[in-house]
Amino acid sequence: MRLLQIILAVLAIPVMAALVVAGGRTLKGHESAITVDQIDPVADTPSVPGSSDPSPAAGADTPTQEPATSAIAAPANSEPPKPVIHSRAIDPEIVAPPALPDEELQRVEPRAPLSDLALAGPPKPPKWKKPGDWNGTKLFQPVATAAGLIEAKGYAVAIAGVDVVKAEETCSDEGKSWACGVRARTAFRALLRGRAVACTVPPEGGRDTISAECHIGNLDIGQWLIENGWARAARGGPYVEAENKARTAKKGIFGPAPNLGGLPAVPAVSEPAPVAPDSILPAADGAVTPPADQPAPAQ
Repeated sequence: MRLLQIILAVLAIPVMAALVVAGGRTLKGHESAITVDQIDPVADTPSVPGSSDPSPAAGADTPTQEPATSAIAAPANSEPPKPVIHSRAIDPEIVAPPALPDEELQRVEPRAPLSDLALAGPPKPPKWKKPGDWNGTKLFQPVATAAGLIEAKGYAVAIAGVDVVKAEETCSDEGKSWACGVRARTAFRALLRGRAVACTVPPEGGRDTISAECHIGNLDIGQWLIENGWARAARGGPYVEAENKARTAKKGIFGPAPNLGGLPAVPAVSEPAPVAPDSILPAADGAVTPPADQPAPAQ
């Protein structure tokens, strides 16, 4: 079956070639020939008197001959001329707005802008700080080592006008002493809580302790310590009157010891168990003595 298909395909090739040649001859025979008349130069030349040229004399009435190119046929598929489109003039009287008398027009005020961003005027001047606003060097993540003493950013700052209450200080309440210094430091740390503190300190810190006024926002730290009784006012300082009020109200270190009755009791420290005398311990000469209830190791 495949052999028959191959034979038919080989025989079809010359047949197709013959059909192509025949079609080309047919198209060549139908081409239109253009005949061009030959121009006789002798016929167009006028005769001179006394010459033997049989052409008619100059000035004689001769029929007008058509040009030789008139025999060329015009193309059959010539396109028709395109129509010319003229633009229409616009009447300015109709386009222009109608004239209105001045009595019918009324000018109104523009509406207010939706926000300050829509204003095209100059920028507003900066707001001036109030006299009570605080400005100083900010110390981030301060640590209270004692009530009235701060360490942060390489600084050691003692709050000005405050007598620092050290952490190891104790106070007396009806003959009983309690750790008021630790309690004051804990209250001071609760006030800071890692917030930035602004203090009047130089740009660079040093090893020495600097006495300076410090604020948290608009809150005076020294005033807060004295008013709540967690520090004593320095002599001749601005917080003497506040200390007297704290003593009268028995606040902080000037008051009684905190009640720790609601807190769980501290578990007692268990002592290590004593070592039995018959335990395996090395002797002075390096020999090991086994316990009495265990057999001696095999040699």
